Amino acid sequence: MTGRILIVDSVPTNRIVLRVKLATAYYEVAQAGSGDSALGSLRRTRPDLVIAAGNLPDMSAQTFCASLREHPLGARVPIIVVLNTDDPDDRLASLAAGADDVLARPLDELVLLARLRSLLRARDAEAELALRDDTRRALGLGEQPADFVAPARVMLVPARADAMPAALPDQLRAALPHRVELVHPDDALRDRDPPADVIVLLEAPDAASDALSLLPQLRSATRSRHAAIIYVARPHQRAQAAAALDMGASDLLSAGPEAQELALRITKQAARKQTADRLRANMRDGLRAALIDPLTGLYNRRYVMPHLDRVAERAMRRDRSFALLMLDLDHFKTVNDTLGHPAGDAVLIDLADRLRDNMRAADLVARFGGEEFLIVMPDTTADEALRTGERLGRIIAAAPVVLNDGQRITVTASIGIALGLPGTTMSAHSLIDGADRALYRAKELGRNRVEMAGPPHLLAGPPDALPAPAEAKRALR
Repeated sequence: MTGRILIVDSVPTNRIVLRVKLATAYYEVAQAGSGDSALGSLRRTRPDLVIAAGNLPDMSAQTFCASLREHPLGARVPIIVVLNTDDPDDRLASLAAGADDVLARPLDELVLLARLRSLLRARDAEAELALRDDTRRALGLGEQPADFVAPARVMLVPARADAMPAALPDQLRAALPHRVELVHPDDALRDRDPPADVIVLLEAPDAASDALSLLPQLRSATRSRHAAIIYVARPHQRAQAAAALDMGASDLLSAGPEAQELALRITKQAARKQTADRLRANMRDGLRAALIDPLTGLYNRRYVMPHLDRVAERAMRRDRSFALLMLDLDHFKTVNDTLGHPAGDAVLIDLADRLRDNMRAADLVARFGGEEFLIVMPDTTADEALRTGERLGRIIAAAPVVLNDGQRITVTASIGIALGLPGTTMSAHSLIDGADRALYRAKELGRNRVEMAGPPHLLAGPPDALPAPAEAKRALR
């Protein structure tokens, strides 16, 4: 399943139609007929996202949004409110009450599914920040995150002159504490210091996609890749709207450039940008001395142990599985003995870079000691963990490590995998022990392979795409 969605609607037909749409896209669906029943079911359903009707029988959509935000299990859950008619006042009130988006019936399936994917990606990033904050506090090194949002730099980029009302920049400046700057599309990719926190791309009213074409360029540019991007489309531009969300837009305004709604969305995205910035800054702050391996720049054993405990606790609460990969370089002692420790250090640094560059943002890569590395993968099934292990094995073996003197060293790795399953005891030490035993078995069976701990039906044979162990050994000689 790609996520658990809670549908809150008093009309059974509406729930059934929406459930079918979501099930077709492989979402797990829970249902509630009222706001109170939805709030009462949170502990049981643990939704990743809530879709609520605008006309609940026992409360307004705005009251439901506010109540969900005050609930300890609903503070970070994305909310989509579905209105029977596209009423601007209801839409603004729902957004102000905490809804992440407001859609009107009939639902556009293309835009709805793209919006779900976008909101769930953002939720995962925020959940990872909360998890890492918990880990730091458990180590006595973290402080409570700040509740305020500092003034942000907002960049308005209209595709053409007719894409934006002339009064919009001044309306936003009057409504927001942020610095609002109007930028020509040709200048949007130029470096700015400091860079923009929120970028608003305003599409032209015709069928063109001039603003949309800027989005992937902004996402790939170094100075703007972490900015929150709001894409403003017109009601008839449904294909552009869905494409923008899948191309990395943080938010979507599909009814055109309306100043009040845009101001609400800018405020929310500025806060989320600050949250994301704090996550990245945590990698560079004072924790480095205590928790970062100085050679590779990865987290060390002291950090990974409490982090793994919290991943296990969260997995049990959410009824999800997760994976632990233990990776050890094959014949690493040969590198140190024949080429010296500087060469061994170069191999470890190169390996750390390859692992870091080929894992998801939510995954944690750590150096556990010597030539041994740990990878913690939240929300991961056995098949996904196995495929990841095989892929990493191919990446490590495919390209040699190039030393400063130009010498090339080909290395391989053995990988052991342990899976944390819902309903089981999943302590950090027991999982590491299982992954270590699987790694030892991979070494015994010839190295340069992946093995999985657990029941026999989960054990992995040697990946066919990996080079044979004998070839790996010859490469090290």
